[in-house]
Amino acid sequence: MISYFRTLTRPQLHAYLAALGGWSLDALDFFIYVFSLSAISAEFHTTVKAVAEGVFLTLAFRPVGALVFGWLAEKYGRRPILMLNVVSYSAVQLATAFAPNLATLLALRALFGFAMGGEWGVGAALALETLPARGRGFFSGLLQEGYVLGYLLASAVFALAFVHVGWRGMFVISSASALLVVYIRFGVQESPAWTAGQAAHRASAAEVWSAITGYLPTLLYLVALMACFNAFSHGSQDLYPTFLQKQHGFAPGLTGSIAIVMNVGALLGGICFGALSERIGRKRAIMLAAALSLPMIPLWAYSQAAVTLAIGGFLMQFMVQGAWGIVPAHLNELSPPSVRAILPGFAYQLGNLAMSKMAPLQTGVAEAHGNDYAHVLAVTLACVALALILVTWLGREAHSAELKVG
Repeated sequence: MISYFRTLTRPQLHAYLAALGGWSLDALDFFIYVFSLSAISAEFHTTVKAVAEGVFLTLAFRPVGALVFGWLAEKYGRRPILMLNVVSYSAVQLATAFAPNLATLLALRALFGFAMGGEWGVGAALALETLPARGRGFFSGLLQEGYVLGYLLASAVFALAFVHVGWRGMFVISSASALLVVYIRFGVQESPAWTAGQAAHRASAAEVWSAITGYLPTLLYLVALMACFNAFSHGSQDLYPTFLQKQHGFAPGLTGSIAIVMNVGALLGGICFGALSERIGRKRAIMLAAALSLPMIPLWAYSQAAVTLAIGGFLMQFMVQGAWGIVPAHLNELSPPSVRAILPGFAYQLGNLAMSKMAPLQTGVAEAHGNDYAHVLAVTLACVALALILVTWLGREAHSAELKVG
């Protein structure tokens, strides 16, 4: 791992760290809400399912943010729009801490989804256009696991701070994500590929939309692929803390500790499979990780002891995020140069939209069957793993394609 970083110049390293930091803190802010579902429902005297609609709204508004911020990044550059993204989602996170009722809270989560939706595509474009082609699989794996780093940070905040500050205090803490803007402003340079692609500077909204529709088959395939990927991650992660608390009665500290263990597995899985994809190809690595998740289901969903649930969570997320670690490289390699800041992120978030009702649906089925989250999680994971293998197999490979703009 160190050898990969030694090959980077200082501008390459700073651009990569900015993208990684932006995605990590974005995920931190998202998962703070996931960990707070039960506490929010208790304060507002409603069901967990009603509060989980906030997860749906976040996911539903992410495609709009991906399209708007992606277009801005094509027109004005990756770096300034990444800063705008970070400020936006941090401001909404702070406002959420002061929501007086459920309706306001849900409206703010929709706004958060809009801001969150733009970050992944813009940050990935900045990083992958700046980095060399060699080692792209490894860097893709670590970059995508910024999502896991955010989940890990949220787990730690929940385990250590929740009993002291409550759910509102957790939102205040996580809004400090805005400080990343200072680093981007003074330490990060613009993507050299964007700077060299003069046509992108003049692109109008109509021209960008025309470029997207011109690559409609690619967009549709990527949306289908990302729908499977998002079902794979959200279906295995979003309700796991609720599953531990509602079905097993675990306290916040133990729930957070198990989440930390499983996210360590996720981080390692993303790095390992990302690096492996350099040798066996993106498609084979994705399908291998998805296939290996299937035998992990019994330990992950049906264990009774905290230790075995932690082991199952570790192994499951090693595979889930192992597959996900390949996504930034795979999507950017498959995307045409003229719309690289838009198409991967837009497809990613449309895939999110397709699966945006998953958390409320899973919660509703579980609550209707005596809070039996285990069975719902197991069936969901088995179905989406098989679907991901099939859709990945149907796609093409563009391993180590040169990434240019315009």
